[in-house]
Amino acid sequence: MKSQRSFVAAIAAASLLVSFAPAGQAAGDPNAGQPNATDPTAAAAAATVLAKGLLTPLHLSDGPDGSVLVSEEFAGRLTQLARNGASSLVYENAAWDVAGTDRRGGTIYLVESQGAGPMDPRALAGHLRSIDADGKQRTFGDLAALETKENADGGTSYGFRDLPGACAAQLPPEVGVSYKGQVDSHPYGIDVYGGTIYVADAGANSIVSVDVETGEAQTVAVLPSRPHRFTAEEATALKLPGCIAGHTYEFEPVPTDVKRGPDGWLYVTVLPGGPEDPALGARGAVFKVDPDNGRVKLFADDVMSPTGLDMDDDGNVYVASLFGEGVLRLSADSGEQSVALPGVLTADVDVRGETLYATVNALPEQNKAPDGQVVTAPLEHE
Repeated sequence: MKSQRSFVAAIAAASLLVSFAPAGQAAGDPNAGQPNATDPTAAAAAATVLAKGLLTPLHLSDGPDGSVLVSEEFAGRLTQLARNGASSLVYENAAWDVAGTDRRGGTIYLVESQGAGPMDPRALAGHLRSIDADGKQRTFGDLAALETKENADGGTSYGFRDLPGACAAQLPPEVGVSYKGQVDSHPYGIDVYGGTIYVADAGANSIVSVDVETGEAQTVAVLPSRPHRFTAEEATALKLPGCIAGHTYEFEPVPTDVKRGPDGWLYVTVLPGGPEDPALGARGAVFKVDPDNGRVKLFADDVMSPTGLDMDDDGNVYVASLFGEGVLRLSADSGEQSVALPGVLTADVDVRGETLYATVNALPEQNKAPDGQVVTAPLEHE
C-alpha cells in the first residue's frame, strides 16, 4: 500500500488524488478547486510566455548561455529554450519519465525513472544521466536499487493513529488504515553541488546523495510524515465515515525538489500525500536537511502543494504551488509567504539573477491539446 507514486502517478493519468489512500489508487479532476484553471495566462498576466503547447512541463532549470531547460516529464523529453523562446531538443526517451535537471559547467544532469504501481506497471527503475558538451551520455546512480535494498522509510508507520476497529471497518478498501513504508522510488528533483548530486525521491520519501565520479548512492535523510487531524466536515466532503473525525492520519511526505542553500542546508519541498488539492487545506511544507548528518527541521509549514523550489542570493525561497496561487516567496528570515508570480497549475520555478522563470498550466485538460507553458517575469524584491 505504498503511496509514493503520489501526485506524479496521478499526473500521468491527467488526474489528481482526491482520497488519502496510498497514492496512485484514486483519482479525480486535476483542476478541482482551481479558479481560472482553463485560462492560465489570465492569472499570470504579468509574465511573458517563453514557450507553450508543452506536455507536463513539470521541471525547469538554468541552461547554458542564458537559456533554460524544461522537462516534459511524461513525454520523456528535455528541451532547451533560448532567451528568445527558440527551442532545441536536448534529450528524448519516451520509455522513461524525464524529471529534474541541473548542470555543472558544460554538463547537463537529469534524473529519469520508470514506475511500479497500479498506474504504472513498468518495473521499478531510476537513475541519473549526464550529457556533456559533446553530447556524450553516461548513466549512473541506481536509485531504484538503493531503495530496493534499504527501503528508506520501511520503519515508518503511516495511516490512522489508534482508529477503533469498528470505524476502520467502515473505510473503503483503498484507504490505508495503518501501514509501513514500502519499496518505491520516483526520483523527481535534483541539485548538483560540487561533486555531489542531491535527489528528492518522491517514492522513497527520502533525500539521496549520488557521487558524480563513482555513482555511489546513499540515503541522506527520510522526511517526516505529515499528520492531519480530521474534522467532521472533511470526512463528509471526502465521503468517508464520520467516525474518523477527531482522529489523526499520518500522511506520507512526498519530496519534490531539493536545493542547497547559502547556509549549507538542503531545502526540500514536500507534498502532503493524499489529497494534494485544497480539500484538506495547505498541508505541504519546506524542510531543511543537514547534508552531513541527515538532521531534518521545518522551515515553512502550511504551504499549498509545493512541487518545485529555487532560492535567490539573499536566501529567500521561491516555491511553485501546483494547486495554489502560483509562485510563492518564502522569506529567508521568517518563512512568511507572499505571491511572487500569480499562476495556475504552477509546477516548477527557477531564479536567475533578477529574472524569475516558471512552468504553468502544467497538467493537461481532458480532451484538449496540452498547453503547458514556460513564463518569465522580473524578480521583484520586497
